[in-house]
Amino acid sequence: MSRQGTRYLFLSDDPSPSMDCVMGHAGAAAAAVRYLRSSGSAPAAQPVEALPRPELRCVADDERAPVEHGEFRRVLGHFATGVTVITAPAAVGEAGPAGFACQSFSALSLDPPLVVFMVGRTSTTWPRIARAGVFCVNVLGAHQGELCRGFAISGTDKFAGVPYDASPVSGSPRLTGAAAWIDCTIHAVHTGGDHLIVVGRVEGLGTEAPDEAPLLFHRGRFV
Repeated sequence: MSRQGTRYLFLSDDPSPSMDCVMGHAGAAAAAVRYLRSSGSAPAAQPVEALPRPELRCVADDERAPVEHGEFRRVLGHFATGVTVITAPAAVGEAGPAGFACQSFSALSLDPPLVVFMVGRTSTTWPRIARAGVFCVNVLGAHQGELCRGFAISGTDKFAGVPYDASPVSGSPRLTGAAAWIDCTIHAVHTGGDHLIVVGRVEGLGTEAPDEAPLLFHRGRFV
């Protein structure tokens, strides 16, 4: 598959999902996904079981965090980040693809090529991505603030009126106009407080507009 003006690289021999994931967990301990690769034909990506919510209990006064939530958000808001939309194809029995706006994204490893994003445990989109077993990171350009807002709202058809095509490896939505895209299979999932840390193995990537300025989020607004 190719698109006008697109440069992309496959990081696996076969441009099709090549991971068979099995997720296990033990209480609140970190969960790992067993990653199997075949020297023959690549198997289709299997769904990953989303971690259950942690057990809730009363917290004593002397256990309370020394940092107030609002102050935590205010101070960390001074760290500017890029903005992405994480997408996944519709899993079996689902009517359409899944996606959500995400600023907690980063490169993790060069060898093997890994990336990471964080998602809240209460997310209603994450279980759908877990069932798909694959995802695509769409790095947004400076002109895509309104698109990002649409993917930050729950309970709506986030893809209504949004042009996209299927990414070449996972088949996840690749949003038209995004500055770059990174196609992944889910490699591991770990717990991190009220969030999950999702590690993806990069299977393909490319740029659509390499010279375009990125969409940035700083102190609660796009800049």
